[in-house]
Amino acid sequence: MGRASGKDKVFLFLQGPHGPFFAQLAKVLEKAGAKTIKVGFNQGDCAFWRDKSTYLPFLGKMDDWASHVQQIFDQYGVTDIVLYGDTRPVHAQAVRLAKGRNIKVHCFEEGYLRPYWATYERGGVNGFSRLLDLSVDQMRAELQDRDLDLPDAPARWGDMRQHSFYGALYHWHILFRNQKYKNYVTHRDVSVLEEFRLHFRRLIALPLHALQRRTASLRIRRDGCVYHLALLQLGHDASIQTHSPIKSMPEFIRMVISAFAEGAPTHHHLVVKAHPLEDGRHPLRQITMDTAVEFGVTDRVHFVRGGKLAGLMNFARTVVTVNSTAAQQALWRGLPLKAFGNSVYRKPEFVSDQPLPEFFADPWKPDARAYRDYRHYLLETSQVMGGFYAAKSRRRLIRGVVDMVLAEADPYDSLQAENATPRQQLRLVK
Repeated sequence: MGRASGKDKVFLFLQGPHGPFFAQLAKVLEKAGAKTIKVGFNQGDCAFWRDKSTYLPFLGKMDDWASHVQQIFDQYGVTDIVLYGDTRPVHAQAVRLAKGRNIKVHCFEEGYLRPYWATYERGGVNGFSRLLDLSVDQMRAELQDRDLDLPDAPARWGDMRQHSFYGALYHWHILFRNQKYKNYVTHRDVSVLEEFRLHFRRLIALPLHALQRRTASLRIRRDGCVYHLALLQLGHDASIQTHSPIKSMPEFIRMVISAFAEGAPTHHHLVVKAHPLEDGRHPLRQITMDTAVEFGVTDRVHFVRGGKLAGLMNFARTVVTVNSTAAQQALWRGLPLKAFGNSVYRKPEFVSDQPLPEFFADPWKPDARAYRDYRHYLLETSQVMGGFYAAKSRRRLIRGVVDMVLAEADPYDSLQAENATPRQQLRLVK
């Protein structure tokens, strides 16, 4: 596919993950010959972008953003945009306008094979990913005779403390240093002050939560009960709000517990596990236990705070989720899976289509061979080792992804091109 080069490329960075990842990636792209600029929407965006000569503050209102970003496209000759998550309003508008101008759209997201890998795709991620339109048979055809020693997903996400720290620091800058950005409005459903308070409280409470989690997990495993595992997500996340018919975790909790009470054998238990970054904006533990009382299963329902997943998943009978990426770990273990929202793994070979009470009673198992091929395909394309938050993880991710960003073809077309004739390769690059 030719040597990776930044010559004649101008990368416009929009909002990234909290922390210095985007600034560090931009520096490497500049070393490859590319030009980089950054639009910031608040002081948190500004704080993590070290080169102020390439920083462009957006001080207008959201109604002005579409015309403003098009002016930037024209003024700087933008060839590529880079962003983290593609559904927040400023990103969704920019993506739509960029595609209309044939500007490449580089999307980063947390790893589909979380916790260690990060996701890099072009055009869209999650419910907008190209993976949704690819069948397992198509993936197998692209893999052909490729061999890969498939690594296990690590038992824990090593960047948790750093993620919480950078989240708190980002919102501190917005809370105390944002006077310049008078028109800034967060895309979240809570105020900046409340978001900062939640991030800071979670950071301080990490040791206590870890102790509570270990105690609850150990008790469940030692009891020797048969249990089903329900994975909660962040209710404000795009995977819920944009790519799911279920719009809140209280709604999901109620649906799961009512189906469990109806369908599961009376000696089975249900473990409801919170997301590792759950910030307490909803009292999910209390909601879980109140719902269990309502449906008469109080002594069979347990709530566990987020954190390590492997210990609980290793002994679970089934896994239920809306569309959490953690479900990939269930599929890797061959566990029956029920999911409700759009997701990159929602393939007929993997996800049960049984009604939820029937699933709890007699779950259908996934096709383990098909999932192995699917996972192989992801590791050959969009999944890059590393992470956004810890310094060591960032270095590894940047080393792995920078040439992918500079390449003419996206990760899926690049794999296809390696199996194509020279003439077919030219068509794919175009």
